[in-house]
Amino acid sequence: MQRNPKGEEQEQGRGGSMAKPEAEEITTEVVVVKEQEEGHDQYHHPYAFHVSGPRNLASPNWRDLINSSWKDTNYKRTVIACFVQAVYLLELDRQENRTEENALAAKWWVPFKYKLAQTLIDERDGSIFGAILEWDRSAAMADLILMRPSGAPRAVLTLRGTLLKSPTARRDIEDDLRFLAWESLKGSIRFKVALEALKSVADRYGSNNVCIAGHSLGAGFALQVGKALAKEGIYVETHLFNPPSVSLAMSLRNMGEKAGFAWKRFKSMLPMSSETQVSSDAGEKTLGFRLKNWVPQLKNYGVGLGKWVPHLYVNNSDYICCSYTNPDGTEENNIGKENVGLTSGQVAAKLFVKSKGKQKFLEAHGLEQWWSDDLELQQAVHNSKLINMQLKSLYSLPAPQQTQGKAP
Repeated sequence: MQRNPKGEEQEQGRGGSMAKPEAEEITTEVVVVKEQEEGHDQYHHPYAFHVSGPRNLASPNWRDLINSSWKDTNYKRTVIACFVQAVYLLELDRQENRTEENALAAKWWVPFKYKLAQTLIDERDGSIFGAILEWDRSAAMADLILMRPSGAPRAVLTLRGTLLKSPTARRDIEDDLRFLAWESLKGSIRFKVALEALKSVADRYGSNNVCIAGHSLGAGFALQVGKALAKEGIYVETHLFNPPSVSLAMSLRNMGEKAGFAWKRFKSMLPMSSETQVSSDAGEKTLGFRLKNWVPQLKNYGVGLGKWVPHLYVNNSDYICCSYTNPDGTEENNIGKENVGLTSGQVAAKLFVKSKGKQKFLEAHGLEQWWSDDLELQQAVHNSKLINMQLKSLYSLPAPQQTQGKAP
C-alpha cells in the first residue's frame, strides 16, 4: 500500500521532468512566430519601396548603354525623388534602431545601381538631414552595365525636409522658422555642411557629373547651396521638390511694392511743372537705355546667365510652394527693378507645375506625387516673380577684375 504512493510520486517526478522540454519548445515556437510577424510587418511597411515606390519603372540594364533612360526627364525626376525619399528613411531607420537587414532606406537607391557614400549629420541633434549617393560600378557590372549610362549623375546630394518626430523636430522647425523670418538658411549649420559636401564631390567628379536635390525645407537648402556655388562659377544640376516660397520677408516686400505702386499712381495724378517733366523724361530715357544694354553687359562680364538652371516642381494646391507660379507682371511694373530681363529670351529656371484640382495639403506637399504613374506636369514658360527674386543676386553686375596669369 505504501509503494503505490511512492510509485506515483516517482512517476509524477518523471512527468514533471518531461514537462520542461515541452515548455521550452513552446517558448521557441513563440519567438520564431514573433520574428516572422516582425518580418511580415517590415515587408508590408508603408514606406517600403515595393509598397509606396514607383510602379512600372525598369531598373538599369545593358540596354541603357544604347538608349539611356536617364535622358528621359520623367525617369530622372522619378529616380531623384526616390533618392530624396531615401534620406527621410535614413533618419527614420536611425530613430527606430533598424539594422542593415531590416532597414528601409537602401531599397530606394539599390534598384538604380547607386550606393550610399556619405550621410550629412546635424551636430546639434545627431540627425541625418542629407546623403550623398554615388554610382555603384560593381553592382552595375554584375548586371552587365559596363559603364555609367549617359545622363546618370556620378553623385547626387539629397536633402530631406521637416520630420515632425521628437528627435529631430526641434531643429527642423528651427530652420523652418529661420526661412519664414529671413528667407535665408545661411545661418544654419546644415547650410554649411551641405555646401562643403557639394563642393567636395564637385571637385572630385566635376560639376557636370553631380546634382543636388531636396524636398520642402531640403529644397530650400538645395536652392541656396546651388546658388552659392553658381556665384563661384560652379554650376550643378538642381532639382527642387515643393520648395518653400512663403516668408515674412517676402510678404513685407510685396506690401512695400504695392505701397510704392500706389504712391507712383498718386504722384501721377498731381500737376507737374515743365522742369520736372523734362528731368523725368530724361531720367526715363536714361533708365531705358541702361535696361536695354543690361543683359548684353552680363555676357561681357562673364556672368553665368542661363548656365545654372534649377528645376522646380510645385503643386498649385500646396500653399508652401504655390507662390512660384505667380507671374512677374507687366514690363511697366518692372521698370527700375534689378531683375528685369532675366528671362527675356533666356530661361532662368525650369518650373514644372502640377494642377489637379483641389487637393489636401499633405497630398499636395508630399514627395510621393512626383513618382506617381498618373502625374501630369505643365512646364511653365511665364516669367515667375519669385524665381527672379531668388536668382537676381546671380545677375548683378560685378566690378571688372584683373586676373593675374599663372606663372609659367
